[in-house]
Amino acid sequence: MAGTIRIGHRGACGYAPENTLASFQRAIDMGCAWIELDVHYVDNELIVIHDARLDRTTNGKGKIYDLSLEEIQSYDAGEGQHIPTLTEVLDLVDRRVGVNIELKGLATAAPVDQLLTRYCAAGWRPEHFQVSSFNHDELANCDAKWHRGALFHKAVADYFEITSRLSAYSINLEKSLVTEKLVDKAHDHGLKVFVYTVNELDEIQRLIDLNVDGIITNYPDRVPDQSFE
Repeated sequence: MAGTIRIGHRGACGYAPENTLASFQRAIDMGCAWIELDVHYVDNELIVIHDARLDRTTNGKGKIYDLSLEEIQSYDAGEGQHIPTLTEVLDLVDRRVGVNIELKGLATAAPVDQLLTRYCAAGWRPEHFQVSSFNHDELANCDAKWHRGALFHKAVADYFEITSRLSAYSINLEKSLVTEKLVDKAHDHGLKVFVYTVNELDEIQRLIDLNVDGIITNYPDRVPDQSFE
């Protein structure tokens, strides 16, 4: 079987400011097969930031939806980095790793579709991308040619009714939800199992032993390098 892959959470945010170009480059340098990031649609641009406010991750304050792109990018996101656009991140990645794009803000599906379609016309392939979200209605609005990842932060009555409705490629689970039975059942449904946010060595090993397909981590170098097909 393929090994459990490294997925850099907001880049390698244990080592560099989250969701910045420096963090994504660090994740690539650490041998990630994929990076994970968050997008909002602001001022007609997809920007890569987790929160809807600047306060936690930059030296600015306020809601991103109240600001222009120029204003948002004028703030320091840590170590002299700025909040990047998704275009800037994809240009940095340049097909070296896959990109898991979490739809964080509202009405993000359509602009993500448009941007990824443009990159595929320039030589990327649909399988270079995964689009994921906790907002399953928004995720359903994304083009089915991208791998869809259904995110869950708590247990639900029937994961697989939801993943089936979404034609999901993967089920993306908070680490405390993961059991051997759930992993096996997901695989039986033809789903990959990606787990977030896993930083402790003993938990990483537990999940590898359960045969999960990918570990989303702030510390990619803690996930053993394994074969991947």
